[in-house]
Formats: sequence, structure tokens, C-alpha cells
Amino acid sequence: MTTPTNDGTADTADTTGTTADRNTGTTDTEGITGLGVVIGSTDSAALIAWYRAALEPLGARWAEHLLIVGPGAIIGFDERDDVAEKAAEPGRQLINLTVRDIRAAEEHLNTLGVTWVRPVEDTGDGWFFSTIVDPVGNYLQILQGPGTP
Repeated sequence: MTTPTNDGTADTADTTGTTADRNTGTTDTEGITGLGVVIGSTDSAALIAWYRAALEPLGARWAEHLLIVGPGAIIGFDERDDVAEKAAEPGRQLINLTVRDIRAAEEHLNTLGVTWVRPVEDTGDGWFFSTIVDPVGNYLQILQGPGTP
């Protein structure tokens, strides 16, 4: 992958996340090390309770004020008065979580009575996709891919 830089040159990245500067041939392994998503809500306590019930049995871990959903990946929550009670365009952003066993995740989520926008579907080549709706209307995709660790 080629990424433009501020000086008009381009860096290339391999699939391990290492960036190689094509001008010097050096590599930088100090790039992005995580991803966080913060969900704003008018009732963050209720949203936190739902996400914990949905994701902790799948392996997420609550830590002070956020859910750790994988190495370097978190979901945070923010009580806000400048957002609507429901997401106006729930498909505008999607939160994707990869799981080891999508059928076990599906079974657990069904016990919570979730609404499935896209039921678990085998899309081929070892990939399974699904989408549920959180209590404020955001879309949460649950995925399983080939070789998911």
C-alpha cells in the first residue's frame, strides 16, 4: 500500500504494519498501535450495560471506563447532550468485531434479544458476516474470517 506523505513522497506499507520509506529504505515499526471508538449517548450508563452484556461473554474486558475488545482496540462511551437519543444514520459508521466462533456469538446475542439487521451469513472463502443494532441504533458487525485466531 502506498501512503502519501507531507513532503510529496510516498511511503509503502506491508501487511504487518511496518512502513518502509522508499527514499531511504528504512523501516518504521512505531506506527499505529491501536484503534478506539467512542460512542456518544444521552444515557451512557444504559449503553455501557448493554455493551458489557453483549461483549464481555465474547471476550471483551471492562477496564475503568471502556471495553477492551482486542489488542490495542477499545470501545469507549461518552455521556453527551449534543446527540439525539437514536442514531440518525446507523449505517454511516459500523463497528466491526472479529470473533473466534460466530455461531457461539450469535447464540449468546440471541439470548439478549438483539435485532439482527443482517443475520449471520456465510459469504464464502471462510468469511461470516452479521450486523446487529445497539440500543441507540448504531450498527455493530460481528465477523469471523478464515484463520481467525
